[in-house]
Amino acid sequence: MDFKKTNADSTTVTRDIRKFDEPTGNLYESIAIISKRANQISSEMKEELSAKLAEFASNSDNLEEIFENREQIEISKFYERLPKPSLIAVNEFLENKTYYRNSVKDSN
Repeated sequence: MDFKKTNADSTTVTRDIRKFDEPTGNLYESIAIISKRANQISSEMKEELSAKLAEFASNSDNLEEIFENREQIEISKFYERLPKPSLIAVNEFLENKTYYRNSVKDSN
């Protein structure tokens, strides 16, 4: 998932609660789906950021040799400006881009 190109809002937006229960028929089920997706997005973002920052890691533990790395700062600022994972998950859910299934409903 390319969360860098998402059109999710980066700030808090007031939403109509009735839109959340339309796809599933249950508000709590929809919120659970959104929260699980937000956790997935968050872990993906963290892994990607850690991989990019690991390129700049130094092997020595000497505090005198630690210096500011401009690229590392820019990467960190870029990830801070991205929308939060919960906002991305809500946007995906409302645009029907989230795959989910309920095994209890599927077996009936």
